[in-house]
Amino acid sequence: MNTARGAFRVTEDGDAAAPALILSNSLGTTLEMWDQQVAAFSKDYRLIRYDTRGHGGSPVTPGPYSFADLGQDVLAVLDALDIKRAAFCGISMGGHTGLWLGVHAGDRFDAIAVCNSAAKIGAAQGWNERAAMVREGGEAAMRALAESSPGRWFSADFVNTQPSTVQRAQSWIAGIAPQGYAACCEALATSDLRGDLGRITTPTLVLAGASDPVTTVADAQAMQAGIVGAHLAVVPASHLSNLEAPQAFDQAVLQFLASLQHAS
Repeated sequence: MNTARGAFRVTEDGDAAAPALILSNSLGTTLEMWDQQVAAFSKDYRLIRYDTRGHGGSPVTPGPYSFADLGQDVLAVLDALDIKRAAFCGISMGGHTGLWLGVHAGDRFDAIAVCNSAAKIGAAQGWNERAAMVREGGEAAMRALAESSPGRWFSADFVNTQPSTVQRAQSWIAGIAPQGYAACCEALATSDLRGDLGRITTPTLVLAGASDPVTTVADAQAMQAGIVGAHLAVVPASHLSNLEAPQAFDQAVLQFLASLQHAS
């Protein structure tokens, strides 16, 4: 899809006249990470999925990126679809994009679900080292990241019992352009929204995985405390909770969105 910020890979499901819901992928994945959500989410919503800049079929522009870049990309996709307001749901990097949108473009969103994320994710040094590693190592470095990703993304039990899902997720990260992945790592290195949470007035759901070692329940609780009126949900999963606990994930997000429609 052509937008004011480049040609993004976008898919749509559901009724085009229904309220819009846009989904934002995590670092090292593509819009296919949401496949298990499509049936449930498209029943009542115009469901929009896109590949984040640097990922999949979206632009791989020179880095480093910032979350201003990634947030403006979301707005450009909505503009290209002539959507004035939408709900937003993102995981990890996508969730942090949602926080940025809540701070800087809250008037465009009826609801924001920030899933398996944090107002500050990880340490700058770690992200910058990873960015340098994949810039230098190229596709081989991305394959190495894919090999190590299950322990960061899923619980040990899930890795053992659902190998096909784990392998599919590994294939996503192995196929990401090294330059795009590195540029997103650099965005994560520099973004810290902890001091801006109080500026978010859009109804917000903060969702955590009970066994997530990357963005913890404590991270989610800190966001809930900083965002006025935010709701908290914890699901039995690790970092990619929509893949590990899809029914609990779908229920938490859809109940949150439905509660807002009933309230209005």
